[in-house]
Parts: sequence; C-alpha cells; structure tokens
Amino acid sequence: MRALPWMALLLCVGLAHAQSAPSGYPLAVVTRDGIALRAQASDSSARHALLWQGESLEVRGRTLDYLQVYDHRIERAGFVRASQVHLLPTGADDAPALLSVVRFLRDMPGSEALGIAYTAAYLKAAPGKAIGAEPFDALGVMAARLARQASTNRDKSAEQRLSGQLEVVADYGVVIHSIDHDGRMTLCYDGEAFRRVMALPATAMQKATAALELTDPGCIDPALTPVQRDALDTWRADLLERVPHDGLPRYVLNRLHMRMASVWAQVAFERSRRQKPARPAASRALDELAAVDTHSLVERDRAAYNDAAMRVGASRWAAEPALEPGPGLHVVTAPGRPGETCIKLVDRKHPASSPLLQRCTYGTVWASSARANPRGTALALAVQPMASWCELWLFHRVGQQWAVDVVPPADDDPRLGYIEFAGWVPGGRLMLAAREARVDGRFVHRFEVLDMDTLMATRQADKPSSLSLFYRHEDAVWKSQTVSLRE
Repeated sequence: MRALPWMALLLCVGLAHAQSAPSGYPLAVVTRDGIALRAQASDSSARHALLWQGESLEVRGRTLDYLQVYDHRIERAGFVRASQVHLLPTGADDAPALLSVVRFLRDMPGSEALGIAYTAAYLKAAPGKAIGAEPFDALGVMAARLARQASTNRDKSAEQRLSGQLEVVADYGVVIHSIDHDGRMTLCYDGEAFRRVMALPATAMQKATAALELTDPGCIDPALTPVQRDALDTWRADLLERVPHDGLPRYVLNRLHMRMASVWAQVAFERSRRQKPARPAASRALDELAAVDTHSLVERDRAAYNDAAMRVGASRWAAEPALEPGPGLHVVTAPGRPGETCIKLVDRKHPASSPLLQRCTYGTVWASSARANPRGTALALAVQPMASWCELWLFHRVGQQWAVDVVPPADDDPRLGYIEFAGWVPGGRLMLAAREARVDGRFVHRFEVLDMDTLMATRQADKPSSLSLFYRHEDAVWKSQTVSLRE
C-alpha cells in the first residue's frame, strides 16, 4: 500500500483542530484527571473547567509554576500547573520517543485517553512513509478498551472521569457510539483504526486483534434489517479469513476459531431464512468449533467458547441433509402466510391433506430433526426462531387428541441457547433432552429427563454419565451430531 502523507493519515483518524495549533505555540497534554483550568495563576482563583487526561492544550505563556493555555475543545483560556501537563514534542526526530510512549500506554488500563493523545502526537510528528500499522493498532486497542470500561462501569465515582475522557477522545476524532440492546446501552468503538490495520502491512497478532474487535457480536446493532445483517456477517466472515495464522499463540487461534464458529452459524441461519444453501456455512461453523483446542483455553475465554458452542448448537441442523421420512409418524412443511412455515403432523392414515395437527411459525423449521418415538405417540422437532435460539417442539397425543408444546432453552431472556431431543425412554412418557443457555449472564448446561405430560425435568445432571436413564437410552444419531458433549 502506498504511504500516505502525514496530513492524510491525520485525517484518517480524524484528529481535531486542537492538534493544529498555530506555529510558535507548543502543545501540552493533560496527564491526570480532574485538573482545574483556573482564571489566574493561583490555586485560589476561580475554576473555569475541569480537564481530563489526554486533553490537548495550546501553550501561550508561563507565569511562575503555571502555564497559560487555551483549550480548543471547550474554547476556554486559563492557567494550569506545569506539573500537571506534559509538553508534546512534534518534530520528526521526536517521533520514535513518542511511539515508545504509545507502546507503553497501549497496555495500561485507565490511560486510554492519554495514550490516544500521544498517538495523535506521533502521527503528527512522524514522516508519512515511516507510519505503519502499529500506531493504528494501539489507537484501536485503547479506544475499544475505553468504550468497554464506560459500558461496564458500575462505580458512580468513576462516571465523571470516564465521561470526560470520552469527550476528550471524541475531539481527536475517535468515534464511540451507543447501541441499545433491549434497554441496555453498550458503548462501542467504530473501529476505524482497526480497518487501517487490516489494510496496512501488519503482524499476524495485530491483524488478529483488529479482526476480533471488528467482529465483536456485542457491538452489532440489533436494529439492522435481515439484509443488512446478512451483508455484515458475510463481511465479518471474510475479514476473519484474511487473518494469517502463522506465528499466532494457540490461545489467539482459539479466539479466531470461536469467532469464526459464531459468525458461520449466524450466516447459516440467515441463508436458510433467505432460502439459500445453508449447509456449507453450518458445516464450517461445526469445523471451526471443533478446531478449538480446549486444553489451551485461557480462563476468561471459557464463556466465549460456551457462547460459540450455543450459537453453533442452535444452527447445527442446517449442516444435516434432508431425510426422506418413513411411512410412520412424521412432519411435512408447507408455506403459510408471508414469512410463515406450516408444520403438518402426518402418518399412514393421515396425509398432508388431513393432518393430525397443524401449526405455523415464523421460525426456521428443521424438518430433518424430527424424531418420532417407537409407539408413534410423540414427535420431537427443532424450530429456530432466532439465530442464537433454538426451541424443541413436542407433538404428542393427549387422550384421543394431538397437542404441541414448545420447550424453550430457558424460561426467560430469549437471547442465547438451544434445547434438543436426545432420546426416548421406553414406556412412552419420558424423553431425554440436552439444554444449554445463558440466562442473566449465567451459563446453564445440563442433560435432562423430561416428563412429556408436564414438560418438567424429573432428573437432571451436568453430564449424561450421571443419569442412568440417559446413558442407557440416548439416541445414537444425537450423540454423533450434538455439540453439547464437548469437553
């Protein structure tokens, strides 16, 4: 990629006018939070404003131990103590020293705004041909970390500090936007610096970091239309494909595989909804999940691994070929109203023209998942209403009538999870099921014996070997296909 002149690079990250002080006026950066901008060079003088770390000031003079400054962001002049700011060198010879500071601050939580200020100073000082991916990598890491800190902060005393730092980095052109997830606001960095990293020659680790940040599922707007979401996920999959794997630590490779598994599972669901071939995407999701080395998972990645497995588990039926139903109890599907699929329960005596029972849904019906019990009195079916949520529909005979009950992965918070049929227990009253879900931030993973009359779990355990009914009657096809039996 041709080296851009330094001014073009400055525009790429949107550096604000505070970084373009008139010639002869040096720049200073505030190094602490809550610094007072005073009307006079005195501790007892009136306070014009509070300044936050990373704030860029134009230095216009000095009085005793105070600097006379002008803050372009708030358009106010005043005085600050010289010990509370640091003069920023902007000559080409100073660029290596500035980059060293950026490298240090990149991995210093709590110093994100200051690090972004030094990154801006480096981009201004360095010759265009000397600027590579490293400063953009640092800028992206610090901006994303600041957004996460502000999103997860529960400390009232830190709110003002974080708010001030967000305003400071916004003045450098760092865009952090908010996303509404059912009333819960999440702050996310828009990723412009990471896009630069992906476009420039960079190390495998830098590209992996950029790709993982750019494909963060927590920063996807839920208000996207299906067409927009499909385009976004196709782009996410392509972006992850471009990350070189050579030289990456195993734990980073695991993160890439987990993210790829999640993305391809989403793509499989979207393609099935649009009547496009979904099997290759679902197979890829299963392969990526299987590529995760669970022995090399760091502790903080365990939740991400479980989330990826649940997303894959919800869409895994897209990888299974359609099966020709036998003459016994089975289902056939037919179009209903626009967007609907109607499920017809049929057998030898009741064809599709006069089914035993019919129900319609806007979810994706995985007809290949249908499993009837030996008595022909019950049938389990997977129905996926959302990309990360798959339900179990139980058709069963109650007296002389047929009924259908929906068994969700969890009783509330339908966000992430699946439940699937795992076998029939002889006697016609009990069914085996595997369930995984994330409820209120807690991961639920269990194997259950369900009473078909009440849909309540009569017994449950965190592994099949702890339930005698389970390991004696589990379905062989389920055991060979499920992702719930992972280590």
